[in-house]
Amino acid sequence: MTGQVPLVSAEPRPPGTVFINRHCSLHAEGEQRVVVVAGLPVHHYSVQDAVAEAYAMVLLVDGGHATQVEVARAFGRSERTLRRYLERYARSGMAALATRTGWKPGRRRLPRPRIREIRRLKEQGLSNREIGRRLGVTEKAIRKQVGHDVAPDQPELPFLPSQTVDELLEPAPAATAPPPAGAGVETASGEPELPLGTDPLDRTWDRLMACTGKLDDAEPIFANAESVPGAGVLFALPALVASGVFGIVRRLYGEIGPAFYGLRTTFLVLLLMALWRIKRPEALKERDPQTLGRVLGLDRAPEVKTLRRKLTRLASLHQAERLGKDLARLRAERRGRLMGFLYVDGHVRVYHGKRTIPKAHVARMRLSMPATTDYWVNDSAGDPLFVVTAPANAGLTKMLLEILRQTRELVGDRRTTIVFDRGGWSPKLFKKIVADGFDILTYRKGKTRRVPRSRFVLRTATIEGRKVEYWLADQSVRFLEGKLRLRQVTRLSDDGHQTQVITSRKDLSDIEVAWRMFERWRQENFFKYMRDEFMLDALVDHRIEPDDPTRTVPNPERRRLDKQVREARADVAEHERAYGAAIIEEAEGRQPTFRGVQVGSERIGKALRASRERLDALIERRRKVPTRVEVRDITTGAVIRLATERKHLTDIIKMLAFQAESDLLALLEPHYARASQEGRTLLHELFQAAGAIRVEGSVLHVTLAPLSAPHRTLAAQAMCQHLNDTATTFPGTDLRLHLDVSPPPTSGMAFPGPRLVHSATPEPDRPDSSAGE
Repeated sequence: MTGQVPLVSAEPRPPGTVFINRHCSLHAEGEQRVVVVAGLPVHHYSVQDAVAEAYAMVLLVDGGHATQVEVARAFGRSERTLRRYLERYARSGMAALATRTGWKPGRRRLPRPRIREIRRLKEQGLSNREIGRRLGVTEKAIRKQVGHDVAPDQPELPFLPSQTVDELLEPAPAATAPPPAGAGVETASGEPELPLGTDPLDRTWDRLMACTGKLDDAEPIFANAESVPGAGVLFALPALVASGVFGIVRRLYGEIGPAFYGLRTTFLVLLLMALWRIKRPEALKERDPQTLGRVLGLDRAPEVKTLRRKLTRLASLHQAERLGKDLARLRAERRGRLMGFLYVDGHVRVYHGKRTIPKAHVARMRLSMPATTDYWVNDSAGDPLFVVTAPANAGLTKMLLEILRQTRELVGDRRTTIVFDRGGWSPKLFKKIVADGFDILTYRKGKTRRVPRSRFVLRTATIEGRKVEYWLADQSVRFLEGKLRLRQVTRLSDDGHQTQVITSRKDLSDIEVAWRMFERWRQENFFKYMRDEFMLDALVDHRIEPDDPTRTVPNPERRRLDKQVREARADVAEHERAYGAAIIEEAEGRQPTFRGVQVGSERIGKALRASRERLDALIERRRKVPTRVEVRDITTGAVIRLATERKHLTDIIKMLAFQAESDLLALLEPHYARASQEGRTLLHELFQAAGAIRVEGSVLHVTLAPLSAPHRTLAAQAMCQHLNDTATTFPGTDLRLHLDVSPPPTSGMAFPGPRLVHSATPEPDRPDSSAGE
């Protein structure tokens, strides 16, 4: 008995066959191609015929034999190209597949004299934007011409030798040892040149390596320079490095792909921009990128489009929340003494766009506007610790427990006092907070009895070097029917106003309780400073995210009924007053009778009964309307919110810049008498100051010019000693920073101290400035 004949041949598939899917395949033999569907050839073409090949792809997709993804993969094309073929064929048939869009090949976009003019201006060092402005064309046209147009008498890559890029990137053979690092190479003219990639002012080699995927971040290489604008910002580098941001971002983000401006450089640029008061990437257009690059150790700083792409790339990784938590945890470990009192307050960022987002009450404007609410947690010194964005502008009473949960992760088992304003008033919430191991300190909300003036006592103390004086009354209070016992400290102002402060701390003196509560204004000042100096309210991302459609909101129908009920009650009260007045007028002057009173007030009585009936009907109607409804039931469009990732990331950058300023201010205070009033102003001047940069061995010397006043210069010089003791190295290098400020001029009256006479030549007559010394 013979064996059964197999249904499928076991012969191997012929060479050159590409299976599109289980039904379709593409067979190749030489330059000929055959499309086979279900074993039958349906189309035959030559690879030289681009129109026939395009039609083969359209035939497979339009006939339903294969998907766009399968056809594009089999023919080695992109899905976008395939969709373009489908659109052309559907619009104009086979003839449309032969049309070519775009610029005609071989035709010059710019005339030859214009090209020569572009080359001449480029040799003068002008930017593409400036050249385009002078020639009346767009910057994009200039950039394409500079990037693709090459003079015929020059090699394709003038900065490379004859070897290919891959050969240059391969390690050199062992027989030929490379020259030592930093060794010069002589040119044909005999002048020494720096080896490739070591010229601080020409980083073309590094940019080429980034383009070929062999460089993740450019190494900072500094050139000796004098009077570099903005070099003073390097004084903040020890504080930025000490914050741990560079190590944390390397662990969270890894690398952001092959790039000349890598992860480390991007974060360094963003931090220094905040300290330079370059408040958004668009402001980089007003700065010289080559000058900023000198401070970064690069030939030029990144420009607007590059920095925008980096921010978008970082935001796509969704690590901003973890970054904020890790930075806050590290700062809490190092500044544990400041974690005893934490201040919590919300900041409303107004939105002026066209999207429909939830509204919030803006206290500084006294309006309800579309906005997002961020809750900031600051330590007892007023410095920010972390920030949380509230979903749908949730109030402090709803967000406080979540904020305390994150705070517990930072401070551990330590008992911490949370200071907040009346927005978080809720005795039920206070009971939960105290049970969780926290203490509270807040203002009392609502109407209360005034404390008799005789119970106030004048308290005086010196706290943190400042003299404090209050009229205070201390007493115990109860809430929740006696289940919650707290302490109330009342302050009496000069105008007779009483301010009640509620706390669970029984161990503090009354004056310290009041002082800690009123120091909450530090956080208000922090918000104002961040808005003015760091543009905290800027809209850095126009993207939106879907919001929870099941989120409940107050029912607008219920709100309208509440308004009508209030009006109806006022109407009833008005008619009741009129009814009573009519009865009194009827009774005056004669003996009243029931009939007379009834006739005199009949008209008003009817109106009163009608208003009462209307009020009862409204109350009954309101009783059937739910207090809260889901947001999807009252919103016509999609339920959205503004994207938070990029905003959170930029907030962290601004927070780190503020913390660096605070750390420098702490070093400045012992040497500057008006540090509390003018300290940050001095730091602003310091960051913008010009200075000399030079490299000596493994030390990066930064010497600033004298500041605007001798006493400021001396204070900055004293701060340099503390900064140099940290032995901070510039990120990405082994260069140790050595910071200094040139001494102030010693001419006459501008500098305190005895006047030095350098010559025996008598000076001209002038008023004696030393009289009275």
